[in-house]
Amino acid sequence: MIVWLNGAFSAGKTSAARELTGLIPDSTLYEPEVTGGSLRYLLPRKRLGDVGDFQDLTIWRRLVVDTAAALLAELGGTLVVPMTLLRQDYRDEIFGRLAARRIPVRHVLLSPDETILRQRIAAREEFESGRERSASVRRWALDHIAPYHAALSWLAADAHVIDTSRLTPRQTAEQIAEAVRSGAAAACEIVQTPEPTGETLAAGVLLFDEQDRVLLVDPTYKPGWEFPGGVVEPGESPARAGMREVAEELGIELERVPGLLVVDWEPPIPPAFGGLRLLFDGGRLGGGRADRLLLPGSELRDCRFVSEGEAAELLPAVRFKRLRWALRARERSTVLNLEEGVPVG
Repeated sequence: MIVWLNGAFSAGKTSAARELTGLIPDSTLYEPEVTGGSLRYLLPRKRLGDVGDFQDLTIWRRLVVDTAAALLAELGGTLVVPMTLLRQDYRDEIFGRLAARRIPVRHVLLSPDETILRQRIAAREEFESGRERSASVRRWALDHIAPYHAALSWLAADAHVIDTSRLTPRQTAEQIAEAVRSGAAAACEIVQTPEPTGETLAAGVLLFDEQDRVLLVDPTYKPGWEFPGGVVEPGESPARAGMREVAEELGIELERVPGLLVVDWEPPIPPAFGGLRLLFDGGRLGGGRADRLLLPGSELRDCRFVSEGEAAELLPAVRFKRLRWALRARERSTVLNLEEGVPVG
């Protein structure tokens, strides 16, 4: 199990985490900041210069999961992780990968009043011999108060919240330990999608509204927008797999088996395995069905109908390439059907 302490910079996560390891039996402190620091020695300077925060590096998010899993495999018990996560997609990616390894995460948000938070930031002295470095840390913490407030809407709904305004680190740790013991800080409801162990066959389904905009979904368990669909199960036809996934994800029962638009091979680029990727034409959702989409919170954070231009801003490059191929194939199919006098739905 992991107890993840989230909150603004200077909310008291690290000091509470150290106290917490003395209250939860067989617990170990893991600070992802250490993983971030090690990347300064592992990555080229140019790559580090491309980002303003090591959390924006895919390798950091992967290493946090790998390190946490390795520590638990080595030591067992509970891992206490003090780390600010203000981007919901990063939280989803990290917690989703942990869930895929069957590692439950208890998410706790330490939330002091802003006045007290600012007082704590002003009092921080990180480096006794480097006043300018300490000032830089304080500026960093102050600059992240606004993003913290912007994230509170999903953080407060996702995590067990503890007001630390007037609590010592020990008192904070005691409240966290009791919340974990009682179940008040329950395991996060992140979909547990097992990570593949080899090449996969995946089927995506393109669904359109009355304006011919395509439906995209934002999964909670991996980064980036995607098409409705998923991995084909053993013995299942790809088209039927797409229909099943659309029904499970969105509550839409397709009336006909979708036609194939795109076949693409995704090469294995470690640590991903790649595999065959198919896109099917699920047709237009008429009769108001586009307004009755279900959105299971455990799997999808959001969904929206978008134009091709808007899709270019949301989809990773390889998925947008497939979408363009699919849209061109769909246009050619429509023209052929019209020329042959076949009704087009």
